[in-house]
Amino acid sequence: MKKIHVIGLGLLGGSFALALKKKRPDLIISGYDQNPEHLQQAQELGLISVAREQPDPDTDVVVLATPVDTLADLLIQTLESTGDKTLVMDFGSTKGELCKKAAQHPKRKNYLSAHPIAGTENSGPKAAFEKLLDGKVLIICEMEQTDVHLKGMAYELFEVLNMKLRFMDPMEHDLHLAFVSHLSHATSFMLGKTVLDKMQDEKNIFDMAGSGFASTVRLSKSSPAMWSPIFVENKKNLIDAMDAYIENMRNFRDKIASEDYDGLYKDMEEANKIREILDLEKGG
Repeated sequence: MKKIHVIGLGLLGGSFALALKKKRPDLIISGYDQNPEHLQQAQELGLISVAREQPDPDTDVVVLATPVDTLADLLIQTLESTGDKTLVMDFGSTKGELCKKAAQHPKRKNYLSAHPIAGTENSGPKAAFEKLLDGKVLIICEMEQTDVHLKGMAYELFEVLNMKLRFMDPMEHDLHLAFVSHLSHATSFMLGKTVLDKMQDEKNIFDMAGSGFASTVRLSKSSPAMWSPIFVENKKNLIDAMDAYIENMRNFRDKIASEDYDGLYKDMEEANKIREILDLEKGG
């Protein structure tokens, strides 16, 4: 393996390229970003060695790290323009529709569906950093559909990056991500909006905002260009998650209104169990 090409040089794609350059300086890493400013920044920051729109014909691995609404067309285009020995994988946050689109393609075996569970609220090449993917979970969908030799190259890269592999059905992936990722981003965006709406009447509201507010609203600083397509692509699962969340919020509101101390306590005590689960996952 000698050549890697990354399309989309933001947080994920840029961090992937940067980490590989540090761990495997023998690799030639080229890349492209539709945003000319981002492409220039990626070169200046040393994320890539060569800027080009299309990968070389003999490129070993092409990584697609663009917004999810662009991935289907980009995947088909890349499969058709690369050779039989090139692996194409995406880093998208939704998998169901993308895997369906790729299912009937004659070069389906050249595709690996992957999702690194890693990120921050920042975006663009300047947000990329070497350790973003280190020790993080990488979900792979429909592993059996990918050519075994091409898959071997991907596993070699994931081992270099110290990633923990998990395997999942694409529809199951989208359902789970709606609850543990997409819902938290949606609620953070709307918490931020709610407070900003209130700020129009009370200018000093942020004087009272502490670390709890900052941590809860942190995700609302994420890129709308990235998250709008994710919400729409996974709308069925996300709406189900939002409906369940809204119902819990409504019940919690009613208990506050009726001064139901016992009910409030029990709800919060039950929610506290998430700490044990997260601590266990962190330790495992």
